[in-house]
Amino acid sequence: MNFTLGEHSALHLRRILRAYLRAWGMPGLADSATLALTELVSNVVRHVPDRRGTVLLLRKSGGDGVRVEVSDTDARVPVFPGFSTAVDGEGGRGLLIVEAVTDRWGWHRTPSHPTHTGKTVWFECDAKNGDSPDRRRD
Repeated sequence: MNFTLGEHSALHLRRILRAYLRAWGMPGLADSATLALTELVSNVVRHVPDRRGTVLLLRKSGGDGVRVEVSDTDARVPVFPGFSTAVDGEGGRGLLIVEAVTDRWGWHRTPSHPTHTGKTVWFECDAKNGDSPDRRRD
């Protein structure tokens, strides 16, 4: 899905991701995966001037988890800040949250336009505790 992201995009994308996870038999991943997706989409909305982004929702081979990729047109690299205990801080914790709620995450540069390069930030959540389709509880 390739679109310009706005203030309400995360809400719509969370609904889409939850629907896919249910269809794939992994509803137990929804809370972690949607929280991480929200953080990555929010980063595009806050930091990418044109707010252009591509979101990929991928079922891992074997159906044992999900991979989500959020690509944008901004060449700036993701910043993983040290943890701040400032109570009044309003930002800078997105990647810390992604780190905490997913099994793996990372980023890489991607060609996004003939004159500049963007990046893709991704995460994976593994199916656990009966969330794999072949171990799904009925």
